[in-house]
Amino acid sequence: MTRIVSIGECMVEMAPTGQEATFERSFAGDTFNTAWYLAQLAPGWQVDYLSAVGQDSISDEFVAFAAEAGIGTKHIAREPKLGMGLYQIELTDGERTFHYWRDTSAARKLARDEEVLAEALRGADIVFFSGITLAILTEEEREVLFDTISEAQADGAIVAFDPNIRPNLWDDPEDMRAAIMEAALSSEIILPSFDEEAAHFGDADPKATVKRYLSAGATSVVVKNGAGVVQYSCGGEAGSHTPEAVAEVTDTTAAGDGFNAGFLASLIAGNSPAEAVAAACKVSGKVIQSRGALVGGIG
Repeated sequence: MTRIVSIGECMVEMAPTGQEATFERSFAGDTFNTAWYLAQLAPGWQVDYLSAVGQDSISDEFVAFAAEAGIGTKHIAREPKLGMGLYQIELTDGERTFHYWRDTSAARKLARDEEVLAEALRGADIVFFSGITLAILTEEEREVLFDTISEAQADGAIVAFDPNIRPNLWDDPEDMRAAIMEAALSSEIILPSFDEEAAHFGDADPKATVKRYLSAGATSVVVKNGAGVVQYSCGGEAGSHTPEAVAEVTDTTAAGDGFNAGFLASLIAGNSPAEAVAAACKVSGKVIQSRGALVGGIG
């Protein structure tokens, strides 16, 4: 059985229902979203989530929600004095803006104990994390996370990383770029989004993003590009893919997270990079046709 450990923060999501000033509460967060879609797409895998939440009733509800989705919850720590962060989605013609309340998020403590981290990653076939995972940690805790991931990699785990650049979570843009590139140094698979890479690393086009991450040591780089052409290089096989057009975009929340799940599930199943990229685009195309981060019926 393939085992993937996804590391990061899940939050309480308030998604608009389409009726004025009315929201539906759920749970979402980039690495959790990817785990949730992987549980649908690869039901034979063991998908574990590594995070921290509170000991309150909403945190209880989240842990039960994750377990019901087929996600392993053994490595979700429970913090007595903290809780889950919250975000609200604002939609304009299908494009989303997020408003966050996360200063007391328990997930900020997920990397404080190296032994607990090492135990969670022991035996993992795939370790997945993101730039948001890095952003919510202190510099010292990021180094603990990097060291633990490197140990898992030395034991045979494949490391996948989505830079998912959110500058508002960082105090200094130079620190942000340095942390992202440090993560890239120990990642075989990197799944960036071109608009973010262009804005913060100055990449001229998706091919430049591919080249930069390959130079950092990655073996597979797939550059998400919204509705545009996806550029990739995986194990020496380079190419591009144009996603099928979606007639009506309802909500782009978690499109990239669904893409990540679609790509990993297909590639690890033995499909070619071209097939994996096409599968990923199909998943993200379905995600953006419904409201909220988590869309059922994908698998």
